[in-house]
Amino acid sequence: MGLEQKLGDMGIVTTSLEKVVGWARSRSLWPMLFGLACCAIEMMSTQASRYDLSRFGMELMRASPRQSDLMIVAGRVSRKMAPVLRNLYDQMPDPKWVIAMGDCASCGGVFNNYAIVQGVDEIVPVDVYVAGCPPRPETLIEGIMKLHEKIRHEPLNKWQ
Repeated sequence: MGLEQKLGDMGIVTTSLEKVVGWARSRSLWPMLFGLACCAIEMMSTQASRYDLSRFGMELMRASPRQSDLMIVAGRVSRKMAPVLRNLYDQMPDPKWVIAMGDCASCGGVFNNYAIVQGVDEIVPVDVYVAGCPPRPETLIEGIMKLHEKIRHEPLNKWQ
C-alpha cells in the first residue's frame, strides 16, 4: 500500500520559486551566539532540551559570523561594544536578519545613560523585537516564528 493509494490522485503541485526559497530560508536559520547580559541565559535555555530550537532548524548557535545568518542581540549594548556589533553584522553573509531580544536591546531598558545604546536599531537594522526583561524562552520562540513569517514573504530580489 503506497502513499499514492492513501492520498489519492494528487495531480500536479505548482508553486513559485520565491515561495520555495522563502520556505527553505526560514527553516534553516543559523543563529550567531551574541549574548551580552542576562537575556543570554534565556537565549541559551531556549536552545536546551526543554524548548529545543533544533526543531525549527536551528541546530546550534554559531560563534562565527561567517557561518550565521541570524544575529540575536540578547542584552544591553554599551557604546564600546557598538562598533564590534556592527563589525560582526557586516561580516555575516547576505541574506541576514537581526532579533533584538529584551528591553535593553530594544530601547535601552532601565539603563537610560550615556554608556548604553538606546536601542540596537541605532547600529544594525532590526527585523523582530522581543519584549521582556528578560524575555522567557517562549517569547523568543514566538519572535523566531514571526521572523519565519517575514522571511517567507520576502521577495528574492531584496538581497541583490
